[in-house]
Amino acid sequence: MKHIALTFAAALLATAPAFAETVAPESFRERGVEDEVIYFVLPDRFANGDPGNDLGGYPADRLVSGYDPTHKGFYHGGDLKGLTEKLDYIQGMGVTAIWFAPIFKNKPVQGDPGNPGSFSAGYHGYWVTDFTQVDPHFGTNEEFEAFVDAAHARGMKVYMDIIANHTADVIRFAENEYEYRSKGDYPYSTKGGPDGAPINRGFDPSDPSAENWARLIDPSYAYTPVVPAAERDVKVPAWLNDPIYYHNRGDTFWIGESSVYGDFVGLDDLFTEHPRVVEGMIEIFGGWIDRYGIDGFRIDTARHVNPEFWQAFVPAMLERADAKGIPNFHIFGEIAYDTPDAVTAARVMAEADLPYALDMGFAKAAQLVASGKEAPQVMADFLVQDIIYPGGAKTATGLPTFLGNHDFGRFSMFLRDYAETEDRDELLARTRLGHAMLFALRGVPTVYYGDEQGFISDGNDQLAREDMFESRVDAYNDNALLGTDATTAGDNFDTSHPLYVLIGELAAMRTGSPALRRGLTTVRGFDHEGPGLLAVERYDEESGQRVLAAFNSSDQAITRDIEVDYGVRSLTALSGECPAAPSVPGSVRLTIPAFGWAICELGAQ
Repeated sequence: MKHIALTFAAALLATAPAFAETVAPESFRERGVEDEVIYFVLPDRFANGDPGNDLGGYPADRLVSGYDPTHKGFYHGGDLKGLTEKLDYIQGMGVTAIWFAPIFKNKPVQGDPGNPGSFSAGYHGYWVTDFTQVDPHFGTNEEFEAFVDAAHARGMKVYMDIIANHTADVIRFAENEYEYRSKGDYPYSTKGGPDGAPINRGFDPSDPSAENWARLIDPSYAYTPVVPAAERDVKVPAWLNDPIYYHNRGDTFWIGESSVYGDFVGLDDLFTEHPRVVEGMIEIFGGWIDRYGIDGFRIDTARHVNPEFWQAFVPAMLERADAKGIPNFHIFGEIAYDTPDAVTAARVMAEADLPYALDMGFAKAAQLVASGKEAPQVMADFLVQDIIYPGGAKTATGLPTFLGNHDFGRFSMFLRDYAETEDRDELLARTRLGHAMLFALRGVPTVYYGDEQGFISDGNDQLAREDMFESRVDAYNDNALLGTDATTAGDNFDTSHPLYVLIGELAAMRTGSPALRRGLTTVRGFDHEGPGLLAVERYDEESGQRVLAAFNSSDQAITRDIEVDYGVRSLTALSGECPAAPSVPGSVRLTIPAFGWAICELGAQ
């Protein structure tokens, strides 16, 4: 069958602003979570629409305001007004949903007074003090509402990044020590260890009743928490200022019980087993749904929270969304790991009843395969694990997939390091291949801001958070970008950049294809030694559409015979070059250029 929908999607892409004026106000709500193309952005690093809020209303001292556009770890001036003004640019590459780093009010600066070099700012949004207000560096609640309304008017969804695991680092310990102290060595029943005085008589952390939790009155079972006088009332809502609602066990070392009960790099770890914390977080984030009609949550540090919390939280959020008239509310957790498999994500999703997770396994498989470091079998082996997710392979179609991000580093950096090359033409070709995989394989493609402009990071975290507007950070500006002679010293909103254009083409292809949006996967072929072929078939039962997607990770053209159903009579190219028909019943011969792909709709006539 011919793809009228694909033609429409391409036309939509070319005329996004005009289309935005005619879209039915609520029609975007009907799209399933699998139907989106997501763009992930850090507001501070994207566009500065209002220089008047650069200091966030604080004094012009970088260690007070957190504003220093020359330092990669401080605020640079991007804000919600700037993000709103760039919606044309974002929608122009076929994006249908925007996910942005947290915009809640943060503690502006954190660090160790004894180590001046340790200070950095809350530009990223993960050091929350006030969960009810937009950070003043980013604007106001009214400007957030204007952003949501502007996105919705264009038929674009808005996903908020939320944190329930921790707040900003405010609580100190009188002991001036912060090494993790376990529940066995420091039970809730004694002060400062088993030999200490009895406290919290009758409290049992396994009993969920309110009566039981009322017995937890002394938080000094492991350490003696102290709140500095200047920050005694800094957190909002006010209940967050009471140390009883935090674990107070010291810093996590990332494994065992410390990964759930320890402070995440010093951040105050919420006692998420406590009914008051569960109730409070539901009210906080439910309130953002009620007030602004947002369309989904990305959950930060999801695996570092006890599963029972999510078992209560997720249904409550879905109920709030339903009451607001928001179907298809997309909730996906961050379950961080760095291996090309589905096991960790599937396990945590099953334990916590999380509907979806960011697809970490996909990112690692794509990095390894597109770079040529590992054979395409790595991706094939990963995809056949789809069945282990709760709900089976259908769940995998709703997992947001990505190539690189703000924590691990940019995709092109991994390609450079794994392929051990500085050749920009080769890196651009491999980056293009990775994006073709992102849009044609199962999952919801998620583009990290700046990737469409050829950004290539020097590392992870702060080194992968470049400015889209004119940057003053030397560590960013000395990078040679892909596909352009520009640098981050100038702004980078070039709609003719080859990666921006490619992403738009791939987004239109996916938008027009039910098999690419929702189809389940059958692996049709792969090379198991060295770079080469990966071929999969995507099949959507409802529409009956089948698409064959084949990729070549080698630096030489390859010709392969690939199995298809014996009823296939024709092929239509969606991207790349496809033969008009199978070579013989049950087999298609594809010739795929170096670092290229062929994405072909399979027809019965």
